[in-house]
Amino acid sequence: MRNLLLACAGIIAFSALAHAGPLAPKDIQATFFTGQPFTASTPKGIKYKMVFTADGKITREPEGRAVTKDEGTWTSSKDGFCTTWKGSKSNCYTVVTSESNKWSVMKGKEVVANWSK
Repeated sequence: MRNLLLACAGIIAFSALAHAGPLAPKDIQATFFTGQPFTASTPKGIKYKMVFTADGKITREPEGRAVTKDEGTWTSSKDGFCTTWKGSKSNCYTVVTSESNKWSVMKGKEVVANWSK
């Protein structure tokens, strides 16, 4: 019985996080765009060290690889944020809390990255 109650509590907590809705642009900025590095991973498991600065600049560096870092810019959007990497066009995203200290970066309904701190 106790295990059933714990399982139900876990489902309810996960469901609440999944339906929490996207973070407001100001909350994304306050949480991530502070100049402090955080980890981003793709759905295929490639990890990056990301740094978004308050002045609208971004860098990302693959973890564990001897590759130069990418640079770009970010701006706020109505629903989230947009990025433009050197040599690429602009793309816009929303950020949704997935669990404690973990967020999903969404392009429409597709998860394109997971961020953690």
